[in-house]
Amino acid sequence: MTIRVLVAEDQAAVRAALVMILRAEPGFEVVGQAADGEEAVRLALELRPDVVLMDVQMPRLDGVSATREVVAAGAGQVLVLTTFDLDEYVYGALRAGASGFLLKDLEADTLVEGIRTVARGDGMLAPSVTKRLIGAFARPERAVGPEARAAVGALTGREREVLACIGSGMSNGEIAARLEMAEATTKTHVSRILAKLRLRSRVQAAILAQDLGLTI
Repeated sequence: MTIRVLVAEDQAAVRAALVMILRAEPGFEVVGQAADGEEAVRLALELRPDVVLMDVQMPRLDGVSATREVVAAGAGQVLVLTTFDLDEYVYGALRAGASGFLLKDLEADTLVEGIRTVARGDGMLAPSVTKRLIGAFARPERAVGPEARAAVGALTGREREVLACIGSGMSNGEIAARLEMAEATTKTHVSRILAKLRLRSRVQAAILAQDLGLTI
């Protein structure tokens, strides 16, 4: 299956390099390029790519705000790619619904694998971001609102098992193997969980599961 990618990056040279990498990779199609956040949202709504590769610092509309609009519209999974490893960008992007967060100092192979991972519906985080989130989870349990607790309580037993697996960082394939069900069924459960909990991405679901102590 061809993965359709929209590249949103304000620096022309960086954008051209990203496009060149992806066009040289079998199974990828660059369907559009955006030089600012507003253009990224417009093209995502128009083209409906599988993945939007989103920079954070862009003119007219920043990448976090653009991510929020793209995800809310169901116009594609968002993989944030930035130079800046700052808490405000990491947590802002994840709260906005990004499915992944990578830094621009990565190797081309890692970028390609990250896009494939996000296109499959799984999450992809830079090692430094993963370490930071683990550190946050290691602190005393954070407050979870009564509405969120009620929504989780309304999940079916199977959905709670899947949510616990997500909280443990498992991919759809790993969840399917662990719970002995088809991967397509796993994807259906994940979609229903996100809808019931009113979450934009599986990364947000993982954070909520961790907050509630739901892990395997």
